[in-house]
Amino acid sequence: MKLTGKKIAVLVEADYQDMEVWFPIFRLREEGADVVVVGTGSSTTYRGKYGYPITVDFSADQVHAEQFHGVVIPGGWAPDRLRQYKTVLDFVRKLFESGKPVAAICHAGSVLVSADLVRGKHLTSFNAIKDDLRNAGATWEDKEVVVDGNLVTSRRPDDLPAFMRAFIGLF
Repeated sequence: MKLTGKKIAVLVEADYQDMEVWFPIFRLREEGADVVVVGTGSSTTYRGKYGYPITVDFSADQVHAEQFHGVVIPGGWAPDRLRQYKTVLDFVRKLFESGKPVAAICHAGSVLVSADLVRGKHLTSFNAIKDDLRNAGATWEDKEVVVDGNLVTSRRPDDLPAFMRAFIGLF
């Protein structure tokens, strides 16, 4: 199991894309990772776009980047909420700046924009936010997965197998 001894955060908020939370959680656990669900603190339980609930382990103000080896940021409508919390942005930025793997899928690129992490980077996302990423200084590519250093990005749920292979591969 490749990720034994690794602690990985998965960020959540209301209206997360259900598959983009649960597929990574199960895949990371399958590899032996200690997966920690981190929310914004606005609730202890969130529902996905399709109604599936998830209970958080901690809120973003209760965790520190130094405690983790990487983070997965799912899409859906949750990133619009996640990006409004300074503690979430600081957490993601510190992980990124320390060289730890940061993975963002679908609309999660908006969290990377708000954390000021995309300038000069190659990445992908859901088509609807490509202009936001380009305007923030990124080079956007229409590929199932793009890896640029410790940053892994994908477009949509169909890309999850490639997304998780790339993320796990960084360890």
